[in-house]
Amino acid sequence: MIKYKKILLKLSGEALMGDKTHGIDPIRLKEYAKQIKTIADKGVQIGIVIGGGNIFRGLSGAAEGFDRINGDYMGMLATVINSLALQSALEAEDCKSTVLTAIRMEPIADFYSKQKTQDLLQKGAVVIFSAGTANPYFTTDTASALRAIEMKADIILKGTRVDGIYTADPEKDKNAKKYKTLTFKDAYDKNLKIMDLTSFTMCKENNLPILVFDMNTNGNLEKVILGKDIGTIVSN
Repeated sequence: MIKYKKILLKLSGEALMGDKTHGIDPIRLKEYAKQIKTIADKGVQIGIVIGGGNIFRGLSGAAEGFDRINGDYMGMLATVINSLALQSALEAEDCKSTVLTAIRMEPIADFYSKQKTQDLLQKGAVVIFSAGTANPYFTTDTASALRAIEMKADIILKGTRVDGIYTADPEKDKNAKKYKTLTFKDAYDKNLKIMDLTSFTMCKENNLPILVFDMNTNGNLEKVILGKDIGTIVSN
């Protein structure tokens, strides 16, 4: 039985690096595409937002002297590059997909609209949302929350390299303990860095749960869709 029939999958740009220090690892990209195709073949409607941190991150650029607004626009363009790469990988797996951009840039990709998204999802296409919200100072976390709400997703699935949310960074603290479930209030009170505050608040106010899981383990995305007990879920 499929538990989540319409999802927004949030991937970080850094996740696409694999073992590289920057850019896109074609092996990791192919692994992700295979996992996504598996659930698409089960009839799950899928929207995806990818960050751009493997190429350029606006906030980091600002810290190094870039104008913040220009830096954020550069980051948006980085998400378009990652989105086109994922689309190519999905097409190689015979999985229908479309990239929509929040900033007009035809013929690279179609311009975003809610109606276009719904039409594509109903036709079984994976929809990849790129260029964030088209506004500086807003992250791809916020874009994920916004697009998930607009497409009426059942849940946001945040694919990471860690198998859930912990009391501390498990890669640095061996005593860190994993949470199975959290309320939005608990996550806020504990200052757990799940998503930025704007996106987190949007999810809370719209009763949209977030599930954090390890995307780098093959098969995990399908397990999440089927309701297996992996990752950490945050809800009201």
